[in-house]
Amino acid sequence: MVANISLPRLALTPGEPAGVGPELAIRLAIHLAGQSQVKPVAAEIAVFADPDLLQQRADQLNLAIKIREYQPGTAAIPGTLDVVPVQTICSVTPGQPDPANASYVLETLNRAGQACLEKEFSALITGPVQKSVINDAGIAFSGHTEFLAKLCNVDKTVMLLSDGDLRVALATTHLPLRDVAAAITTASLRRSLEILHADLQRYFGLVKPRILVLGLNPHAGEGGHLGREEIEIITPVLNELREQGWQLSGPVPADTAFTQTARSRYDAVLAMYHDQGLPVLKAGGFGHTVNITLGLPIIRTSVDHGTALDIAAQGCADPGSLLCAIDTAISMSQAAI
Repeated sequence: MVANISLPRLALTPGEPAGVGPELAIRLAIHLAGQSQVKPVAAEIAVFADPDLLQQRADQLNLAIKIREYQPGTAAIPGTLDVVPVQTICSVTPGQPDPANASYVLETLNRAGQACLEKEFSALITGPVQKSVINDAGIAFSGHTEFLAKLCNVDKTVMLLSDGDLRVALATTHLPLRDVAAAITTASLRRSLEILHADLQRYFGLVKPRILVLGLNPHAGEGGHLGREEIEIITPVLNELREQGWQLSGPVPADTAFTQTARSRYDAVLAMYHDQGLPVLKAGGFGHTVNITLGLPIIRTSVDHGTALDIAAQGCADPGSLLCAIDTAISMSQAAI
């Protein structure tokens, strides 16, 4: 059989084996078969995971699917998951993550990422991981974004979450709040904006993207009375890039940036830290928001939720965010051609 070369080929890592990731991957077989009210996925997908784990989870959920080992150039079969075998270290109990399997989680991510770097796949889609369990295993890990930056040998990446027309990027990612201000420097902020600007053009068809930049402090510093980062760092960087013809607004207070009126004036927001912009986006779009890593030589998208250990293997995991992540990966891969 010959693969359908018109379909993009995607690599998927389910993430934490004790969470909902394996179930979400299994449910893809149903969508690939067109046996769902949701439109079939228009892509060939290879799941980097332990096939025994996937079969066990399918049996627990009473989902009848077929699992076969992925072979490049083999046509996809409806109702079948193509799997790149990566063995778990120890047995998996749904809802009970084991630090012993931390290296398995990272190995799936490493192998899938390498396959994307080698152009075997058009994009990488990642399921949720349990960061605390990986750290409990003695492995320094702060998130997919940082892991992939190291894997791809890039000095800087930008996390972007997208819910349709609302896109929120982050100047800093997984940092304690007390460390955020020190991490916002002239150089890092300029680089974040350069990456965001370039990838909005490349992947989203925005020739002159309009970017709204939030202030760090309440009321964007209140003229220096509530902090000077806006005066000394953020505004000078914005002025420098405006002189190059960029359409930048800000710095503006975060508490007024997301009103319906304001949203019509920009294509993306750059927030200064994780919990400044993401709660607003997820409050309105949780379940169909996509996490995207910008600045990589590969395309990477992810779900907007965590491992949901409390509902693992109970048959109620919603694949909506995963399907959105796949759709976004397909769109981005086509735009990058």
